[in-house]
Amino acid sequence: MSLISKLKGLVSDPAPEYVFEVSEAGIAWAQPNNGGPQWAPLPAGTLDVSPLGDNVKQPAQFATAVRAIAPAAAGARRRRAALILPDYCARVTVLDFDTFPADHNEQIQLARFRAKRAVPFDIDSAVMACHPQPRHDGSKKLDVVVAVINMEVVSHLEAPFRAAGYQCGFVTLSALAALALHPTAEPNASPSIVAKLSGNVLALSLLDGQSLRMFRCVELQDASEQEATDVLATTFAYAEDELGTRPQVLRLCGVPKESDELRRRWSEELGIPVTGVMSRYGAPGAFNAGLTGYLESLEAS
Repeated sequence: MSLISKLKGLVSDPAPEYVFEVSEAGIAWAQPNNGGPQWAPLPAGTLDVSPLGDNVKQPAQFATAVRAIAPAAAGARRRRAALILPDYCARVTVLDFDTFPADHNEQIQLARFRAKRAVPFDIDSAVMACHPQPRHDGSKKLDVVVAVINMEVVSHLEAPFRAAGYQCGFVTLSALAALALHPTAEPNASPSIVAKLSGNVLALSLLDGQSLRMFRCVELQDASEQEATDVLATTFAYAEDELGTRPQVLRLCGVPKESDELRRRWSEELGIPVTGVMSRYGAPGAFNAGLTGYLESLEAS
């Protein structure tokens, strides 16, 4: 079972009628069991993704794009929706605990205290979710995935969907949802790293089996190959130090299929296979990987 199947996002509710993935480039969307992903571009400058403050720079344009996706619901009925947000608008960290309470409120309180130094905004007014994972090495420690998002950020990104008659009962991040995508090769290799590129943002997930052991989200300054390579190198060094072994495979997501030369160079430099991920709709793109991953998780559940 993938992390997205277990981690119930920042807010959760079952059975969405619509799934939306928001990015600076546009809105990827789908109706589960009623066709594949679709795409609605956004005018440049509509969104400016950041963990701080309001990401919506052109509210009217954003609202118009949301209303154009689907006709208004009949009467006052609100349509259930899942909303997948850009990776860089939130913070995800993995914290280790010797013990972790069973009570949800106690979990949030403890995670909030530990994650306080890892976020660049007021964590006391933020939306948070956490998911404990046992380790596979026989240790009694728990690794707890903690996702935190500024309340102002999530409320403004949700606002046009609420105004259009959607109830966003499940909210998560693109890179977490994308972990439900299927590997194109080396399916049992572990540990593994999933590198998801979306515009100039590189999100890296270190997986030990199905457990998330580390998450990094880096805004690349010039989006060059060398800059991305440097980020990968430090991530691999951390993985080897933390797990005592090198990752066995690098899985790329959102990197164009035609980048075969880049894959070859990274495979040679890192000394491991460099593969991809896939959904039943084909290879995910840079701005719909979370959507397709979420649809895969629905299929598997």
